[in-house]
Amino acid sequence: MKENYCLQAALVCLGMLCHSQAFTAERRSHLRPSFHGHHEKGKEGQVLQRSKRGWVWNQFFVIEEYTGPDPVLVGRLHSDIDSGDGNIKYILSGEGAGTIFVIDDKSGNIHATKTLDREERAQYTLMAQAVDRDTNRPLEPPSEFIVKVQDINDNPPEFLHETYHANVPERSNVGTSVIQVTASDADDPTYGNSAKLVYSILEGQPYFSVEAQTGIIRTALPNMDREAKEEYHVVIQAKDMGGHMGGLSGTTKVTITLTDVNDNPPKFPQSVYQMSVSEAAVPGEEVGRVKAKDPDIGENGLVTYNIVDGDGMELFEITTDYETQEGVVKLKKPVDFETKRAYSLKVEAANVHIDPKFISNGPFKDTVTVKIAVEDADEPPMFLAPSYIHEVQENAAAGTVVGRVHAKDPDAANSPIRYSIDRHTDLDRFFTINPEDGFIKTTKPLDREETAWLNISVFAAEIHNRHQEAKVPVAIRVLDVNDNAPKFAAPYEGFICESDQTKPLSNQPIVTISADDKDDTANGPRFIFSLPPEIIHNPNFTVRDNRDNTAGVYARRGGFSRQKQDLYLLPIVISDGGIPPMSSTNTLSIKVCGCDVNGALLSCNAEAYVLNAGLSTGALIAILACIVILLVIVVLFVTLRKQKKEPLIVFEEEDVRENIITYDDEGGGEEDTEAFDIATLQNPDGINGFIPRKDIKPEYQYMPRPGLRPAPNSVDVDDFINTRIQEADNDPTAPPYDSIQIYGYEGRGSVAGSLSSLESATTDSDLDYDYLQNWGPRFKKLADLYGSKDTFDDDS
Repeated sequence: MKENYCLQAALVCLGMLCHSQAFTAERRSHLRPSFHGHHEKGKEGQVLQRSKRGWVWNQFFVIEEYTGPDPVLVGRLHSDIDSGDGNIKYILSGEGAGTIFVIDDKSGNIHATKTLDREERAQYTLMAQAVDRDTNRPLEPPSEFIVKVQDINDNPPEFLHETYHANVPERSNVGTSVIQVTASDADDPTYGNSAKLVYSILEGQPYFSVEAQTGIIRTALPNMDREAKEEYHVVIQAKDMGGHMGGLSGTTKVTITLTDVNDNPPKFPQSVYQMSVSEAAVPGEEVGRVKAKDPDIGENGLVTYNIVDGDGMELFEITTDYETQEGVVKLKKPVDFETKRAYSLKVEAANVHIDPKFISNGPFKDTVTVKIAVEDADEPPMFLAPSYIHEVQENAAAGTVVGRVHAKDPDAANSPIRYSIDRHTDLDRFFTINPEDGFIKTTKPLDREETAWLNISVFAAEIHNRHQEAKVPVAIRVLDVNDNAPKFAAPYEGFICESDQTKPLSNQPIVTISADDKDDTANGPRFIFSLPPEIIHNPNFTVRDNRDNTAGVYARRGGFSRQKQDLYLLPIVISDGGIPPMSSTNTLSIKVCGCDVNGALLSCNAEAYVLNAGLSTGALIAILACIVILLVIVVLFVTLRKQKKEPLIVFEEEDVRENIITYDDEGGGEEDTEAFDIATLQNPDGINGFIPRKDIKPEYQYMPRPGLRPAPNSVDVDDFINTRIQEADNDPTAPPYDSIQIYGYEGRGSVAGSLSSLESATTDSDLDYDYLQNWGPRFKKLADLYGSKDTFDDDS
């Protein structure tokens, strides 16, 4: 910095000296520049005359960043008319006049009062004028001049960014461009070397270099490996003054990352992998994993796996897990410990994407050996066949051997096997199996005609581990024996026309018959039709076998008459072709019918010839209908008579107790004795006696007491009610006008007797109710009811 200040002071002095000489070298008649002419040849040979330029006074220079104690003399203004007597005053106006620049109004000297910075403002435009000091009258026109701020190297270079980030592929060639960094200098590039920059590298060697003039960073070493070092930190310097001593400098940091390329093949970390799988494992189950390491990243590090050799290629497969970059070994087919206990595979790992630039680095693949051991497992028994088919004849006796199933334990222990039948498949329990040897037998005779095939399932389980079991289907075919005789295929019926003896016989069969046999075809057709031996010479009909399992029935004579016989029953013997043959006798009905001249049936009824001698069919039907109607009427009449019941008590229809009397007028209270006639409640038939019951036979005849009966026209309701109660209590034969009287006969005929208390007044009970007289007026009615016995006795 001291050197900079000395240089600035020398430049200031040099500038002041030059400007002072410029103003004193020539005298100007005015403040404006003057010119001296000289000749110049113009167009068309014309000689032009140009004045010669004198000293250019209207441009001043001042050094920036001057920090001396006194103001800097910028320059001096002087007019030719100034005689030095002080009558002329110099005036300065324009940019910075009075603040930055001041003028001595007598001498015309201009000074800079402040430190100037070219980077803030490079020049100032001012106006100078000479005026009369006393009158301020302009003595000359105003003159414009410029003050330029002269640059010094006071600004260091600055980079556009404080830090830079760049990428370059690994293993790039020397000189590969990485990034360009740029710095700027605020100093004047047109003056000196203050803004001339030179770039250099301070950190990052020997891996990278930088071009001094352009700032381009390039690789300096070949084969830089990302897997060895991925990131580099480089420091770049920019220095002005062309990089010479005394120049200012600035630095920036550049982070350079090596991007990956596929320059590394995958490698297995070990040469052999050991795995194991249980023989009980199912296909698709994972056995183990292998992984080849590839230091590359992204798609350059993708690895795929394949089985290229080995004795287990048919039993195992390998897939690639792209998330973990592992090879997953899986079971492809079941393995058997007892068959083979170990397998070997050769697995290859290869890159998915290969860069041709680095193909010379070798094959981008690697192989490894995978050894897989098969582990023993407790397996269920295995049948020697996936299914069984056995045969047995129908009607075979119970206990007949159908066949055998056989299973064994595939494990080395070879556990004993126990057999059983799945009863869900043998609901009728036709078969049984020996649990030790697997022989299947029948439990009852089988009928092929009911079921020709029977399907069952047999279980085989280890004795020591019942959970280990296997199941096999067994189909049993029931073989046919000739145990069914043939029969008519349909209920046949023949018809023959009655005719006279002279009419010739017809060659057409009366009926064609066929047979059906439930047995198999081997024991069925061919059917043979014939007449029984005892009627083989039947005079009426004969049977002709057509030898195609059918036969025709023909008439041997004519002259059939319905009056003599309208129905013939013809036995026919049918035999099958089984060994031994079976036969059956079937009866064919042949009716004699009336026919027209063309042989068409008219009627087969035998009554047709007797209708003229008796009644017609319509008359008979009418007679039967009349008889049925009479019977229905009689039955209805009897039923209605039985449903009609006689009343238990005989009384006249005029009995007022069955009448309902409605009064619409309001009663007059207790004083109204004419609103209701008490005689209505009286039994007109019971005044002079009692009404006997018809449903029982009284044990004794009750004679009413005359003294207890009220007068017929009495209106005393209390007397009437008391009288009726006494009659009901003392007369067991009284009719049940009140429904409560029904319970008076509840216990009749029972050993325990009646439970009703209604007859308590007439029974010889030991209960004494006289104490009710002492209970007060609330119990007076009960005392009168149950104490009436003594009262009656007293009255008598």
